[in-house]
Amino acid sequence: MRLHRLTISAFGPFGAPQEIDFDALSSAGLFLLHGPTGAGKTSVLDAVCFALYGAVPGARQSPGTVLRSDHAPAGTTTEVTLELTVGDRRLEITRSPAQLRPKKRGGGFTTEKAQSTLRAYDPETGTWKGLSRSHQEIGEEITQLLGMSRDQFCQVVLLPQGDFARFLRADAEARGKLLGRLFDTRRFAAVEDRLAELRRAAEHEVREGDERLLALAHRMAQAAGTGGTPPQQRPGEPGLAEAVQTAAALARTDAREAHDIARLRLAAAERRQTAARTALDAERELADRQARHADALRRQDDLAARRPQRDAWQTALDRSLKADRVAPALGLREHAERTHRTANAARDRARAVLPPDLAEAGAEHLSTVERRLREELGGLESARRAERRSAEIAAERAALDREARADEEFLQDAAAWLADWEPHRAGLQRRVEDAQEATARAEQLAGRLEPARRRLAAAHRRDALAAELGAARTRLTEARERRNEAHEFWLDVKSRRLQGIAAELAAALEPGAPCQVCGSASHPHPARTTADHVDRAAEDAAYAAYTDADESRTAAETSVAATAEAWEAARQETSAVRGPGEDGPDADGAGEPTVDELSRVVDELAREHAGAHALAAQTHAAREALARAEREYEERVGAQREAETRVAARTSRREALEQQHAALEEELARSRGEAGSVAAHATLLERRIALLTEAAETVRAAEAAARGLKEADDRLADAAFKAGFDTPAEAAAALLDERERRGYQQRVDAWQAEAAAVADRLREAATAAAATLPPADPAAAEAEHAAAARALRDADTALAAVRERADALDGLSRQVDAEVRRLGPLREEYERVARLAGLTAGTSAENERKMRLESYVLAARLEQVAAAATARLQRMSSGRYTLVHSDARSGGRRAGLGLHVVDAWTGNERDTATLSGGETFFASLALALGLADVVTDEAGGVRLDTLFIDEGFGSLDDQTLDEVLDVLDSLRERDRSVGIVSHVGDLRRRIPAQLEVVKARHGSAVRLRTGGEALSG
Repeated sequence: MRLHRLTISAFGPFGAPQEIDFDALSSAGLFLLHGPTGAGKTSVLDAVCFALYGAVPGARQSPGTVLRSDHAPAGTTTEVTLELTVGDRRLEITRSPAQLRPKKRGGGFTTEKAQSTLRAYDPETGTWKGLSRSHQEIGEEITQLLGMSRDQFCQVVLLPQGDFARFLRADAEARGKLLGRLFDTRRFAAVEDRLAELRRAAEHEVREGDERLLALAHRMAQAAGTGGTPPQQRPGEPGLAEAVQTAAALARTDAREAHDIARLRLAAAERRQTAARTALDAERELADRQARHADALRRQDDLAARRPQRDAWQTALDRSLKADRVAPALGLREHAERTHRTANAARDRARAVLPPDLAEAGAEHLSTVERRLREELGGLESARRAERRSAEIAAERAALDREARADEEFLQDAAAWLADWEPHRAGLQRRVEDAQEATARAEQLAGRLEPARRRLAAAHRRDALAAELGAARTRLTEARERRNEAHEFWLDVKSRRLQGIAAELAAALEPGAPCQVCGSASHPHPARTTADHVDRAAEDAAYAAYTDADESRTAAETSVAATAEAWEAARQETSAVRGPGEDGPDADGAGEPTVDELSRVVDELAREHAGAHALAAQTHAAREALARAEREYEERVGAQREAETRVAARTSRREALEQQHAALEEELARSRGEAGSVAAHATLLERRIALLTEAAETVRAAEAAARGLKEADDRLADAAFKAGFDTPAEAAAALLDERERRGYQQRVDAWQAEAAAVADRLREAATAAAATLPPADPAAAEAEHAAAARALRDADTALAAVRERADALDGLSRQVDAEVRRLGPLREEYERVARLAGLTAGTSAENERKMRLESYVLAARLEQVAAAATARLQRMSSGRYTLVHSDARSGGRRAGLGLHVVDAWTGNERDTATLSGGETFFASLALALGLADVVTDEAGGVRLDTLFIDEGFGSLDDQTLDEVLDVLDSLRERDRSVGIVSHVGDLRRRIPAQLEVVKARHGSAVRLRTGGEALSG
């Protein structure tokens, strides 16, 4: 991968468009990227990363990051274009982030979406061909061509020296995280997790099987009774299955012996019960025959006493048969009389509730009035629907009121939370910024002691200019105060004029002429001029005073800028020998250290570095807290917008309901009449109609019942005469209902049946013979039979219990055998999986170094990186140092990711944390270059022809700096170009090809220098 050209517009600190020709810089092989702090050196690297991956490096891609330059005019688009060669393809990538732009119509701004374009150069036609405009497609294409993710690219192309200095001193866990991210060893960690999961699952299944075996053993002991004892082994112990099977066999043998004994006892009890039953049946039969004979004699005497009563029942039955011919006529007459009484009573009740004028009306007149009321009721149906709709609207309005109260409470809570958002967010952002600044500060503290001693000579001239600058700034402060006072006065005058603008417009009104504002020709109440009203001239005078004060402020700012530029030139000379990472003083020079202060710098460096390192360690936690707070903020803002949308929709709905309700009330007022509601009016009409309908029907029914009663009387007199009765009353008295007749007949039949049964009983020979024998004694025979039956039940119950116990033990034994057979393969599988899981997790005795699988793979990668880094480290250190990988254990920690340095002067191997500041720099640089080679090979051999190295050169002495530059210059042998990002002034003399970033008031700019020639960007 080789960079050719980078174009930046309105990006970061660059307000105006800038173009960087990397071909011109790369022709020398080694070029320098320098500029003052905050000018935008890192933003150049951010632009390269943004063009390739659509995002800046991870350390600066925090939530809320704004890529657009604050110096850019409103109409300038933020855009980055990168031209590069990957493999044999020349590509051009153009990206612009989401940003605000002025609306084409009207005022205000609108959000323009992020855009991306990928083009390829066609050498045959000499033109660019568009490939894609999709963010996702371009991202996948670039990642596939480079073979690296954004994190890998930032690690091996934009070589961050601070990261590798920490990598040298880090423990195995920290090294594992970085290497795992670069080489993507997640699949090996997934293998470890999968094997551990399989081991847990197999162990769980084996333990469950043992627990089931023990449960079966306990159930068998319970089934066997007092003689059973379960095994004493626990789940997982050897021999558990054999012990359970042995206990099952013993329990089955005991159960079979008990079953044979119980069966013999049952057979003896059955024989005794059979003999007792035979004797009992004989005694019961004799006692029954003797009782039958005595009962027959008693019943014969009772029949003779009841014969007169039987004759009376027969006479009543004969008279009722003749009366049956009169019964239909009697029933018709009774029905007609009941109908007549019922109809008259219903007619009287119905007429009692009618108005007096209808109390004696006939059926036809009542029907006529009913039809007239029904016609009136039919006309109220539309009003009923309107009344129901009115009630529905009232209910819907009540529901809207409840929803409105709920949304109002929610909006109040959201507003209270959002009111504290900005201070809270600013505090979290300050935490992130402080931690980031501490990170850079900790990396730069090592090289500040010697530059501080060379700053004293240049400080005298700076202090003289600082005093002059302070006076100029005092004048600027006074000019700003005057400008602000004039601005506030002008705004006050303008506000008062706007408040009285209606009076100025009213002064121009003429009767009959249209108004300039509303267009009406009628002016009933024109506005009047108040006492504090100001006119246009006063407003113009206030504005002129404000512009004069603003020009004075501008002149004061120009003076301050000129003085500050002169002071900056002196300070730059003072800072030219300053160490990396040192910050400049305040405007008055108070922040610049004195000679006495410089003598204390060395003692303070260790304490400052420790504090900065501790604060830098909080970077991740601060970012996480800021990210969580911003997610909560987005959620609350979204919920607030939804609630506001519901409030607006509810207002429109309420207005529509109120309009509809007013129209319905107007219609209902006409339809209610004197009643309270349409429903009440309709109910009154329905009641009147029902009363009239009922009255007409009862009148007709009463007339029909009178006619039916007269006809029934005539039929009854004729039927009684024909049946042989003198009067209908006599026939009615002889008539029996079905129940009485059935009762008389049953009594007669029962007397006759009893007489026949008694005669048959007395004629039985066996019964007569039994009466001559001694009295029977069935009680004694029954007692013997009961004792035999109890003995039989006890024997049967005992046999059933023994049989049930034996069956249960047989079933449990079969379950034990099946469970033992099933557990065999599971136990073998568990032993095999547990061995593999322990081996990959580093807990097995077979894994002597206790090294996890992922650590083993990373150790191999680290060994490759150490070998590649050593080739350059030996040149940088004049053959003194060599980086070696170590898989030795440290304390109780696992082995695999150790990194040591071998000192050729002493022959000893020591930890990389013992290197000095300068040694740490070139060791981390060698490690970074070695890692770039290994990652490049891992990515498929993609050539990385352009590299950037960020800071750290200030900690090197002149000889070491020459050796490091020789190593970097040797990269040209592989046709590479290396860009060094540094403040070190000596590098400007050693490296002729330079890209300078110049900081200015209206935005930064770039200047390209090649061999002493400067080209403005």
